[in-house]
This record gives sequence, C-alpha cells and structure tokens, in this order.
Amino acid sequence: MAFFVPVAWAWLARLPLQSPFGLVLVVLGTLGLLWCVRDFYVSGKGTLAPWAPPQKLVVVGLYRYSRNPMYVAVAVILLGWAAAFRSAGMLAYAFAVVVAFHLRVVLDEEPSLARRHGTAWQQYTRRVERWF
Repeated sequence: MAFFVPVAWAWLARLPLQSPFGLVLVVLGTLGLLWCVRDFYVSGKGTLAPWAPPQKLVVVGLYRYSRNPMYVAVAVILLGWAAAFRSAGMLAYAFAVVVAFHLRVVLDEEPSLARRHGTAWQQYTRRVERWF
C-alpha cells in the first residue's frame, strides 16, 4: 500500500522524479514505521499481523505522541511519493488511504482496544491524541 502501489503507479505512468524532497518524506515515514513495528514486537509482545497482535498496550516510542503512529507514518510515506512525483493522482490516493485509516481506527480498532485493555486504554486516550 505504501510502497508497491506508488512505485508501480510511477513506473507504469512513467512519471519522472520531480522533487527529491519527497523522497526524504518517504525515508522519514519508513523509519517511523519500522520504529513502530519494533515497539509492537519488543514492548507489545506481538506483531502487525491480525492473528498475532501485541499482547500489551504499546505506549512507548512514537506511541507517546500519537495513538496511531504507524498510520501517520504510512500517510507521510504516501505524501512523500506524491510530492516526489508531483502527482495529483497519488495525492488523491493518499487522501483516500487516510480516510480509510480513520474509519478503521474509529469504527474497529479503538473499540476493540477499549474492550481488550480497559482502564489502561482509557488512561492512554486521555494522554495521547488519536493522530498527533
């Protein structure tokens, strides 16, 4: 979603790289995403896979600033691709992905986390914003 679609899109459309700054955003978003994956494994004792989610609520690293830093990181990556290729289509794709993330978080993930982690989740939501 964050790499295959934009890279395939740029390749198939033969889009030239227009702004190397966009690639800086791709790298920063990727580093943030990898940091979160590590925290899921080390602190949460789980993975990104739905069949092996973190067993503990992850509240370290970037999770101290956002309840959804992985989604924020993917959004940064997608915005980076759109900027790098100056592509309105990729920007629209990034927007659609962000809307889908928001709906997933609000309608599914947060209610599930509230049931699973109870009071710890409630305390966490009072300290940390959903996005940033």
